[in-house]
Amino acid sequence: MSICRTALSPLIHDVITYMTKMSYSSSRIQQYQSAWNKLRLYMKNHSLHEFNATVAESFVYDFLHERSFDELKRGEKDIIQCVNLLTEYQETGMVKYRRCQKFRELHGEIGKAMRVFLDDKKRRCIAHSTIEEYKIVFQFFLAFLERNHIQSIHQISIPILLQYCNQTAFCTPYVRHRDTRIVKQFLRYLYEQLYTECDLSQCIPKVRYVKQPKLPSTYSRQEIESMLQAVERSSPKGKRDYAILLLIARLGLRCSDVCTMCFESLHWKTNRIELIQQKTKKRIELPLLQDIGEAIIDYLRYGRPKSTMPYLFLHAVAPFDRLNTSTIHSIVTLYLRRAKISMEPERKHGPHALRHSLVGILLEKKTPLPIISEVLGHTNTESTRYYLRIDTNTLRQCTLEVPAISTAFYQGGVR
Repeated sequence: MSICRTALSPLIHDVITYMTKMSYSSSRIQQYQSAWNKLRLYMKNHSLHEFNATVAESFVYDFLHERSFDELKRGEKDIIQCVNLLTEYQETGMVKYRRCQKFRELHGEIGKAMRVFLDDKKRRCIAHSTIEEYKIVFQFFLAFLERNHIQSIHQISIPILLQYCNQTAFCTPYVRHRDTRIVKQFLRYLYEQLYTECDLSQCIPKVRYVKQPKLPSTYSRQEIESMLQAVERSSPKGKRDYAILLLIARLGLRCSDVCTMCFESLHWKTNRIELIQQKTKKRIELPLLQDIGEAIIDYLRYGRPKSTMPYLFLHAVAPFDRLNTSTIHSIVTLYLRRAKISMEPERKHGPHALRHSLVGILLEKKTPLPIISEVLGHTNTESTRYYLRIDTNTLRQCTLEVPAISTAFYQGGVR
């Protein structure tokens, strides 16, 4: 197998041209160029005139300098990614799909048909997030057709569609399944609406994708308490963070509900918390536990900045706006690390892990499933059954003894 060898500057020029066609933002391209300049300097210092996979590998080893990849900072990992992208393009003539920064309008005859298709989906009350996903796939599909000089629906042919499917080979199984499924739906729509004479959706190969369920990440009761004790509660930020952690760990609230919680959600006379969940739009009622109530009062008296905002929790520094979900995630991660709790790569460390942990604690107490479902705000218990897999103690009681196998079986005497 021959090794691709190319001068670096022409290769970078071709990659930038390709990235521009794929709707990469100018700032993203500049980020790649900055990394490639480091590669250019490395090749100059080592008198290397042609770029290939071996040069890329030697640059990476020199850049790591006896460090592992996991020890690198985010910016350093991006540099390695940018160099690997050159090798990928050099050997395949393309790069994996990346999500573009800005949505480009679907124009032309094909783009107009796509917009009509999306309008039909909206009339069927398809979720807004799903419509946005369709738009992204259509954007890339339309860009692919334009690169192949396809301007009309009647110019779409089977070889072009097969070429598009081959291009998705570098995507993850989920992305391949999603993209081909959406394009297939669009082609079937064109046939049903008499835009095309034959059903081109039949030529799109099926991409089988089965989502494997993952075991929810949980933390023990001792780890949760260690995390809470790691909060320094003398500062305004500490008072706020402590109240937030209690709401998530004790009541299992989603971070979106914590961010949007208002004063009117707190009913002090009856010791209740009432709110409309952001995810399900369903009303939920939870007990205002004593330690949660005391933490909220402590924050309101001595930690919350003066503001007319109706939201309970605000940023600790100006501008004093309400928190967002990414901030809640950072708060949970901060105190898990401060408590020196182990967070392996497979173990999630966000607010949802605390929600899972609450379920584990309730299952240990033999709490009935309908009650757990009510605490979590699920519309039905089927969603809650997902968490039953973390109750390993109860699952062990369901194990069956494996019957012994005769030694003659291993000797070939028994079929």
